[in-house]
Amino acid sequence: MPVLANRQKLLGTETAFETLAKAKRLEAEGKNIIHLEIGEPDFDTPYNIKQAAKKAIDDGYTHYGPSAGQMELRQTIANHQSSRQGYDISPENVIVTPGAKPIMFYTVMALINPGDEAIYPNPGFPIYESMINYVGGVAKPMRLKEETNFNVDIKELESLISDRTRLIIVNSPNNPCGSVIPNDDLKRISDVADAHDLIVLSDEIYKDMYYDRVEHCSITKFGQTKTRTVILDGFSKSYAMTGWRLGYGVFPDFMIDDVSKLVTNSVSCTSVFTQIAGIEALEGPQDSVSNMMKEFTKRREIVVDGLNSLKGIRCSIPKGAFYAFPNIENTGMTSQQFADKALYDGGVALLSGTSFGEFGEGFIRISFANSIENIQEGIKRISTIL
Repeated sequence: MPVLANRQKLLGTETAFETLAKAKRLEAEGKNIIHLEIGEPDFDTPYNIKQAAKKAIDDGYTHYGPSAGQMELRQTIANHQSSRQGYDISPENVIVTPGAKPIMFYTVMALINPGDEAIYPNPGFPIYESMINYVGGVAKPMRLKEETNFNVDIKELESLISDRTRLIIVNSPNNPCGSVIPNDDLKRISDVADAHDLIVLSDEIYKDMYYDRVEHCSITKFGQTKTRTVILDGFSKSYAMTGWRLGYGVFPDFMIDDVSKLVTNSVSCTSVFTQIAGIEALEGPQDSVSNMMKEFTKRREIVVDGLNSLKGIRCSIPKGAFYAFPNIENTGMTSQQFADKALYDGGVALLSGTSFGEFGEGFIRISFANSIENIQEGIKRISTIL
């Protein structure tokens, strides 16, 4: 009987897609489901971006391109990032990928030997831990606590570092917590990375999604971090382009050639006509981004107020992204019990906090990337299961 390689047992998953599949099966059986599980904007991709893709197809951008990406898009991204970050970024440091998730893969694969340690946020995006484990690394969780607004305790971070530590992963705004790392703490994390000569993977995919007029600040603005940081970003969230699979990383000089080889060995290149559409996304009108955030701001208030009105639930106000991460400990249910009951008894698809790591126990994640009417109905249904 053929067997798979042992490392396959180390792969985790992204529960949002599993829950979506369960919800779709229930819908096929005739059950009405409110979808608050999936992490994608419910808005359409802006018209000008779609038109640019159609034109690119007609213009013949349907063949292979360079593994690192079309130079015209890499230059556009470099200009965009230079403007946002406040320092010059070369297009040579930009590598374009089919979605932003490969940036996690390539960074971990390129840096972590078996036995090396990588520190990651927990609760946090589950693929961080999955990839560290897959390559034989040691995944060390950096606990994000409710009492610190789901931000890292710097002293605890320092206690996690050993002579085997190679990588620190930061994510701000954070999925699933909606938290934002204060600038002072970003500087302190940067100081820690500098002191121990560590690489930082800065997941900035939600950089356009702040509330209360907060401006994005990258860890690369402090110390020497920009010379040892991989910035992960992409088009999925800001421009409602999740299905387009278009992301990128800004890499330190010493990683560029080897990460480009990983692209060649794995996917060859990213779809070229989608890259041309990416140029339009960055250089075209940006009103779709601001309009989307105005709508998310309205939804955020409804979600937080609605959840806090329910017995046994308390919900802090997310400062970024489009997720709420309420505490459900006083309902008497575990996170998974709550998620299952919401889906099968209430017809609401949401995620257990443990989908984002062991320290997510006692919490659930709700995506408010849905209409106000559906959000209100979802909260009403949750109230019935309580």
